[in-house]
Formats: sequence, structure tokens, C-alpha cells
Amino acid sequence: MNKEFNIKLLPAIIGGILLLIFLFKSAITIGSGQAGVLYRTFAGGVVTNEPPLGEGFHIVAPWNDVYIYEVRQQEISETMQVLSSNGLEIKLDATAWYQPLYEKTGKLHQEKGENYVERVIKPALRSATRSVVGRYTPEQLYSTKRDAIQDEIFTETKKILSNQYIQLNEVLVRDVTLPPTIKSAIEQKLKQEQESLEYEFRLEKAKKEAERQRIEAEGKAKANQILSASLTDKILQEKGIQATIELSKSSNSKVIVIGSGKDGMPLILGNQ
Repeated sequence: MNKEFNIKLLPAIIGGILLLIFLFKSAITIGSGQAGVLYRTFAGGVVTNEPPLGEGFHIVAPWNDVYIYEVRQQEISETMQVLSSNGLEIKLDATAWYQPLYEKTGKLHQEKGENYVERVIKPALRSATRSVVGRYTPEQLYSTKRDAIQDEIFTETKKILSNQYIQLNEVLVRDVTLPPTIKSAIEQKLKQEQESLEYEFRLEKAKKEAERQRIEAEGKAKANQILSASLTDKILQEKGIQATIELSKSSNSKVIVIGSGKDGMPLILGNQ
């Protein structure tokens, strides 16, 4: 009886095992910041006309496959040897921030593959960098044009990637290294230019100070001229009388002789 009972349970046991295998093979979990590209083995291969599988738990037929892609912003860093406009070799370090276009992840997988960074992004960044750096001299690369070069590399790289199902967010130029002799010559030239600018500033400052003093002197001379023309004998006498009145109020001992001074002005005799 036990044997007959076991035989009856055998299909259920086998079915349970097959169900567990099916669930194990079919259960897919998509993590945060990821997307799943579905590959239907018997129904046309890579699914490109539907959005990718989003974050969370999914059940997929065991004969199909799911390829997981990171769709958050990522970065790559490249060190490149490129030529300046006059043929000198420049070492440039750059970083690119990028991410796959979420809705186009299926097309990215179908046309570029999982190794799209090596196949697409790095070649685009290198090509754009060679093109941009080739327009500038080492001196421009080292000093005045760093921000402009960074912007141009970003613009050209983004243009190359525009139809590659990839979103380029930013390109950062971390470092530009010149040959030691060229770097030393540029630094010396920049130092001389700075000293020249400083000398010109001092000359301009001295010139402005001299002009200020000239204007001030002319103003004083003109004021004195006007004052001199306005001081008549009667005005001077009046001022002298007013001063005499004020002095007479002083507690110091003095003798005031009216009309005994020059031009009839009061004469003040003190105890000195």
C-alpha cells in the first residue's frame, strides 16, 4: 500500500520540482538604477519596441534571457597623448559623465552590446579631444583656454554620441601636461608679462597722482586769485576791527591804540 501511495505522489513530486526549477530560472530582480533588456529566444530576439524591465521583481520564461544595464550616471577617465596646433605632444586627462538612454537600452544592447563603453564612448572622447586640442597652442592649453577646451570637447563628444543611445552629461579636463621645456618657457613668459603689467600699473597710478596734484594746485591758485581780487582795503579794515573786538574780550593784559597801526588799523600792545 505504501508503494502504491508513493507511486501516486511521484507525479506531484516531479511537478513540484519542475515548478521550483521554473520559478528559479524565471525569477529576475532588477536592482536600483538598473534596467533589464529582454531577449526572447523564440520570438524575435532582443525586445526593442517595448520599454526595458524596470526595477523590482519579474517573472520571465526560462528560455528567455535578461541583460542588466546600469542606467544611472557613470564615469570614465581617460589619459590621452594628443598633438597641439604646432605638433607638440600634450598629455591630457579627462573624465566623462554618461548614462544609457533608458528607453533605448534595447537598441543599445542590440547594436552596441554590453561593452559599449569601449566600443563607443572612449573612441568618441578620444576623437573629440584630438580634434579640439589640435586647434590650440601649448600656451593656450596651459593657461587661457582651459575652460574653452573643456566645453568644446564636451560639445564634439556629445555630437558623436547623439545617435548612439547614450546621454553625455559632462566632460571634465582634469589635467594638461606639457613637455618640461615648453612648460618652463611658458611660465617664464607669463612671469615677464605679469611684471610688465605691474610696471604699467605703477606708471598709470603715478600719472594719475601727478594729474590729481596738478588739478589741486590749479584749484588753489585760482581760489587765491579770486580771494586776492576780492580783498579791498575797506574789507581788510573791517576784518581787523572784528579781530580787535574779539581780542579785547580776552583776559590777557593788553593796550589797544585805535588808529595807530598800519593803514589806520588798531595797534595791540600786550604784556610781552
